[in-house]
Amino acid sequence: MNNLSIATLMEQSGVKFGTSGARGLVEAMTDRVCFAYTHAFLDYLHAAGLIEKGDAVAFAGDLRPSTPRIMAAVCKAIIECGYTPINCGFIPSPAVALFGLKQGIATIMVTGSHIPDDRNGIKFNRPDGEILKQDEAGIRQQRIELDETLFDGEAFSESPQLPAADGGARALYIRRYLDCIGSDALSGVSIGVYEHSGVARSILAEILEAVGAKVVRLGFSDTFVPVDTEAIRPEDVTLASEWSQAHNLDSIVSTDGDGDRPLISDERGQWLRGDVAGILCADYLNARWIVTPVSCNSALELSDKFAGVIRTRIGSPFVIEGMQSLLQQGRTAVAGYEANGGFLTADRLLLNGSELDPLPTRDAVIVILAILMHARGQGLSISELVRQLPPRFTYSDRLKAFPTQLSQRMLARFQTGDPTEDGRAVEHEFNKVFGRVANIDHTDGVRITFAEGDIVHLRPSGNAPEMRCYTESVSEARAQEMNRVCINLLEGWRTK
Repeated sequence: MNNLSIATLMEQSGVKFGTSGARGLVEAMTDRVCFAYTHAFLDYLHAAGLIEKGDAVAFAGDLRPSTPRIMAAVCKAIIECGYTPINCGFIPSPAVALFGLKQGIATIMVTGSHIPDDRNGIKFNRPDGEILKQDEAGIRQQRIELDETLFDGEAFSESPQLPAADGGARALYIRRYLDCIGSDALSGVSIGVYEHSGVARSILAEILEAVGAKVVRLGFSDTFVPVDTEAIRPEDVTLASEWSQAHNLDSIVSTDGDGDRPLISDERGQWLRGDVAGILCADYLNARWIVTPVSCNSALELSDKFAGVIRTRIGSPFVIEGMQSLLQQGRTAVAGYEANGGFLTADRLLLNGSELDPLPTRDAVIVILAILMHARGQGLSISELVRQLPPRFTYSDRLKAFPTQLSQRMLARFQTGDPTEDGRAVEHEFNKVFGRVANIDHTDGVRITFAEGDIVHLRPSGNAPEMRCYTESVSEARAQEMNRVCINLLEGWRTK
């Protein structure tokens, strides 16, 4: 037995916690590393009194090539640690999370979400929902007794086999929606489902067909496609426009790789920004209190549709903490969403007039259904539905190979602790482009609101040497131009 420090293993392997689980290069996510991380997660839950030996632990995965091997390592750790594995197969992250909540068991999802398939990741869920930042810290601090005889170097000595998949979690997830929506709710609506390599592709088509929509399946891929709903690829923009015209579609819908972030287009094949989709979804579900990261579109507050809004740091754990805080204050009809469109529900909301049980983890299907039902109920196209919101447009991009230390030094110039000095520093860098500073928000990075209403938000990536830039203005063209200018400024700062 080897007494192994997880903190040390994270540093050595490079597989660390980011904004959504542990992620790393596939070559770094060896059998031994994935086994050890699962071991530490289970030990942490057991020490906290959240699980007992012999309990079931469910797991699932996405469709990238490395996922089955990592699922096998997760399953082996579950067995070796004294628990009972349930293989839920290849299903969306919110589906396995919902199964865990309903069964009161821990769950694990093997996925790299939207990132390229040279990387992968593992999401951990407690029996009561996603692990939060304090849980990540607890897992990182674990020391485990690792049986090194199971391994030949970093690989298993004998390759473990996955047990047969149990379809219960998949069926439960589908029933979550069909129990609320009638079989003819979307009759006459023509929907394109962009399948690519998303693990939700068959479930999404099945649900839409079951509620009466005419489904056209598009873009199926046997190889992994890194669809990022927050940074949509130019080729996906082109495809959506072409498909919309060719098939006379009311909308095209899709998700990222693990089905927790939605893509939905209007009738012209133009993709909605995730933070706009979140507002429309929350409105249809009659949510009253909204939690969302500071980077999301300010049309949320300007719409005057909600009782209150809490802005958080970027990442679902922070959104969940904000929702929990509202519930503790006695608030009801609480929901949250992220800029990527992933929607979280903290308590019961109404879908098509029926109560929907809470699912406090990112979900894509709820957003797609809510917007389609919202447009149908009002007799509007999706573009008309969007135009009912205040005209605020966001855009985001990132500058790669931007060293973390440089990011910290740069942002420190705008975070002196003196608002007046911060404003002067910002105006020195931006004044010739965007004008006077009205407000600076340091919730996560630096979010600057200028006197004319334009917004620039600079934030280092949580798990890569990148600087992210979010911009917001009164037109899409202006938001894009602002972003281009900011990226050029960042390039200049990087070379100084």
